[in-house]
Amino acid sequence: MLSFFREHILLGMAGLRLLSGTIEVVAAILMLYFGSLQKAVQINAALALVGPTVLILVTSLGLLGLADRLEFWRMVVVMGGVGLILWGVRG
Repeated sequence: MLSFFREHILLGMAGLRLLSGTIEVVAAILMLYFGSLQKAVQINAALALVGPTVLILVTSLGLLGLADRLEFWRMVVVMGGVGLILWGVRG
């Protein structure tokens, strides 16, 4: 049962990353389609929401899958690290 659960989490993590990559590729195509620097900057700004959201979701899924194997404080350290990454790259 646990293996089944972990497999679904792994598929969810990979699926989120594929979705994120697809959004990035579509955004690049839209930038080329519109051919405007102003539109490209607007599209890029919208992408700024996608990256951190996917990072948090994928990390959370991974920690959920490892919850039975990791001590609580280690999960807190990982989530704190994600928080520091987000804080460090804020605009």
